[in-house]
Amino acid sequence: MTVTPLPQTSFHQVREALLARHEIALLDVREEDPFAQNHPLFAANLPASKIELDAWARIPRRDTFIVVYDNGEGLAEPAARKLQKLGYTQVTLLAGGLQGWSDAGGELFIDVNVPSKSFGELVESVRHTPSLGAEEVQALIDANADVVVLDVRRYDEYHTMNIPTGVSVPGAELVLRAQALAPHPATQIIVNCAGRTRSIIGTQSLVNAGIPNPVAALRNGTIGWLLAGQALERGATRRFDPTVHADRERAPQQARSVADRAGVQRTTQGDLARFAAEAQRTTYLLDVRTPEEFAAGHLPGFRNTPGGQLVQETDHTAAVRGARIVLMDDDGVRANMSASWLAQMGWDVWVLDGAQAADFSETGAVANTVPEPEGPIAWATPAQLAGWLREEAPGHTAVLDLTTSAHYTQRHIPGAWFVIRSQLAQAVASIPKAQRYVLTCGSSLLAHYAAQDLARLTGAEVLVLEGGTLAWIAQGLPLEQGETRLASPRIDRYRRPYEGTESPREAMQAYLDWEFGLVEQLGRDGTHGFRVI
Repeated sequence: MTVTPLPQTSFHQVREALLARHEIALLDVREEDPFAQNHPLFAANLPASKIELDAWARIPRRDTFIVVYDNGEGLAEPAARKLQKLGYTQVTLLAGGLQGWSDAGGELFIDVNVPSKSFGELVESVRHTPSLGAEEVQALIDANADVVVLDVRRYDEYHTMNIPTGVSVPGAELVLRAQALAPHPATQIIVNCAGRTRSIIGTQSLVNAGIPNPVAALRNGTIGWLLAGQALERGATRRFDPTVHADRERAPQQARSVADRAGVQRTTQGDLARFAAEAQRTTYLLDVRTPEEFAAGHLPGFRNTPGGQLVQETDHTAAVRGARIVLMDDDGVRANMSASWLAQMGWDVWVLDGAQAADFSETGAVANTVPEPEGPIAWATPAQLAGWLREEAPGHTAVLDLTTSAHYTQRHIPGAWFVIRSQLAQAVASIPKAQRYVLTCGSSLLAHYAAQDLARLTGAEVLVLEGGTLAWIAQGLPLEQGETRLASPRIDRYRRPYEGTESPREAMQAYLDWEFGLVEQLGRDGTHGFRVI
């Protein structure tokens, strides 16, 4: 059977689409760690191992212009074919892959969420966002000065480690909450994150909104704090009280003024049907409130993406550059502030006005719609698998765990092998041959997509664990920890230098030095379309 070659798109065609703000999804299908080592500015990381789980949500329009690439690993073409099977009709390969991009003069960036991080550096360079060094902030705290430290990261990041006295106030909440947390206008507000971006954006948000308090970013965040030899707290639980810490009088007008200056567009629910009917436009509907508020009630069709993380991780949430983004909240603050930043980052962004309490009619989380796997699936219960592992000769049944490497090292079924699905063939070749294979992951959702491939590779009996490792745990069955059996390298997640406190000083300093150079890289790339109000 003749396979039709996939069309190719050149570096220059991608660049033209970006400059013209046409819709394009430039997809890097490698795992996150190799992606973080080098990629174009607006590439979205969609690992080949998880395409079925993420594609429909991240690229909602099936005739989106898609350009797929890898760096010679052989992932791009199979991933492109898989996207075609999922219904995408304009799938192409990047001519020459990542090397072709570089050879044509394309700029390459490292790390993750680079559009947002480079934009944050541009904001600071243009607006001279006020900041204080770690030693200065420590001195204020030691002197019991009138100072409030607001940590704008996700709560789980804050809970892991934080600046002493800091309170968790994720980024989009700042303008709504800061004046209630620091009601005296003389109180110094310090905004911090792990590195630089979120504290710059958070501080500048308060400045743009006209908060009367003196405001400063903690220069270089928790990284700068550690490099100064100062101690962090761990396990803190201080959070804003949503029933108390909200300024619903001044903040809505302040946020609307900033959004208007940034060129944010306005829409109503009546427009949403018109947007949905526009066949040539992608529209992301995003609710920027907290997960708890979203679960309690939200508008149909909207997904939850808390605003601070949206601005930080726009490339993950909206993989289609040039798409339309509609934001909403129930207070007139968080959506307007988030939208003001997206507009400056070159997005076609709108804020939904006029939603009434009765419109928030759906509850709970929104699950991704995913395709059915190929072929019939045979299932094994946790009790069956436990019996096989206990009663059969060692090696008769092999368990392959397709979860993340972080989850695998935390807990896995005894004897299970960690496998990255896109490296299934290589992993199977390195594992002792078994008579039976059982696939699992957290819920077995990802695992059941690999069943047919594993059967073709081994010719053996292949089953999927019902309910995955979570069902195994729920039945009180034994677990292992650690890197006991790695059949694939741990490249599924890039180790960020600003996570935790274990990173070497050299890595933390190198990360800061890289951030300082991002504005120059933006100039060389020339496709960003950013503007700073």
